[in-house]
Amino acid sequence: MGGVRALAVSFVVPGPCGVAVRDRLKHLTARDEGVLRAVGAHQGALASGDLRARCADGLGHGADTWASRKRELTGVSSSRIAGAITKATHDQWALARRCQAAHIQNLAAGIKTLRHRLSLPIGEKGTKRAAGGYRSKNEWFRKSRRLAALEDRHAVAVADWQAGRVRVVRGGKRLLNTRHHLTEARLTEDEWRQRWEAERWFLAADGESGKRFGNETIRVTPDGEVSIKLPAPLAHLANTRHGRYTLSARIGFAHRGAEWADRITANRAVAYRIHLDVERGRWYLTASWQRPVAQSIPLETARARGMIGVDTNADHVAAYRLDRHGNPVGDPHRFGYDLSGPAGHRDAQIRHALTRLISWAVRVGVAAIGIEDLDFTAEKTREKHGRRKRFRQLISGMPTGKLKARLVSMAAEHGLSIVAVDPAYTSLWGAQHWQKPLTTPHRRMSRHDAAGIAIGRRALGHPVRRRTAPPPHDRSDRAGHRTVQAGPGDRGREGTRPPTTDRPPEEPSPSGKRKREPSASNTARDAPRTQQWAHDSLTRTG
Repeated sequence: MGGVRALAVSFVVPGPCGVAVRDRLKHLTARDEGVLRAVGAHQGALASGDLRARCADGLGHGADTWASRKRELTGVSSSRIAGAITKATHDQWALARRCQAAHIQNLAAGIKTLRHRLSLPIGEKGTKRAAGGYRSKNEWFRKSRRLAALEDRHAVAVADWQAGRVRVVRGGKRLLNTRHHLTEARLTEDEWRQRWEAERWFLAADGESGKRFGNETIRVTPDGEVSIKLPAPLAHLANTRHGRYTLSARIGFAHRGAEWADRITANRAVAYRIHLDVERGRWYLTASWQRPVAQSIPLETARARGMIGVDTNADHVAAYRLDRHGNPVGDPHRFGYDLSGPAGHRDAQIRHALTRLISWAVRVGVAAIGIEDLDFTAEKTREKHGRRKRFRQLISGMPTGKLKARLVSMAAEHGLSIVAVDPAYTSLWGAQHWQKPLTTPHRRMSRHDAAGIAIGRRALGHPVRRRTAPPPHDRSDRAGHRTVQAGPGDRGREGTRPPTTDRPPEEPSPSGKRKREPSASNTARDAPRTQQWAHDSLTRTG
């Protein structure tokens, strides 16, 4: 099997370490909404200024500069609000830094591909491992200009990386660009402005263990009362003691409400965030907290009761159940989803498909689900796939990261483990070894269903290839398993076994004919006679 890359070892994916639940703030008065807007706008302006100061510090940032920024914010808010703002700023800068590094790697990959293809003669065919030359002089010229553009972008990005410069937009770059395309977005300038301001508000507070109900800034009591610690310039808006404002709304988390109540009753840290959905005109409160990292079960324990192999596709997930020996059980299952439309619709579609998958896994009694450890970050470039625009759109639309994160968190709630496997050759080998043998007049096997079997077998620690039964020499199976007699690199390992030639020749009979051994018969005609049959001539009829 020369040329096949080494496969990564399968592993059990660690479970989630955090929880977030959300509930709507209903029956808010006009005064409540006014206070929330004022607090959000005030703290949002502070967060914007702090982010600007952090970006200006660049690589020179340290504990002293962080403490200095926090002291400046404390005077116009409070110490806890200042801590929440500076921490959020630091996380946003770090995220922008990671995105910048990924952008540099993407540009470097595109430059490498372009240089390789431009160095080849025009019209030279490529291989499975590397692309060939360009088709015409015109295409070669256009790609040479694109190479120059990518090299310029790469040089600018590397210079920004070395200098510690990042570009961050509070409110989101996509929403900022929507301002120039209001007609296509079907928005008026006033509607866009409302969304822009709401996205730039800051109404969040980190939890603190040991404090009352786990949070001093945004406090939620067990009976659902919500109160906010107002910043110093807005202290005159308070309607309760100690500069706090209590909302008229009451919340009650329907999902994980008991777990949330246990935490705040024990004064354990709970973080809160309040945000406005401008399109619906609704206010929401999100509570989040950390959970102790659950110990992952050993891989052998996850394999004990079999596995469900899942193949991720652009419009569905194909799943197949296997027993612990790697044998397919039953028929394939497909759970579809529609990823067109807004982000909320796409997220609901993925969640619904995974809910059905997990329900089936719980019903059949398996302990784990095998998935591919996919990452298409380096596979989406225009230079790698050339004119295959539809293929680029296909792999770009596959929700690999979001689906894997959702599956891990949802499976953990049902006691299921997730085993990640190397995705190499699963579709190819699955279709080669499993699609045709399992296709029957009553079962249609697709390439994706066969890939699910390959993923499940790899998660169970078995090779993808089927174990074909060797032809027996006689009634006893003397040939043994083919996988023992032929190594993985032997050609024709899965083919039809040729007749053996090392069998000793049979002894010829004296007459020169083949001597045949007597064989037992199952017919009554050849049974040994135990009595003599008498034939009476009088009973015959003429």
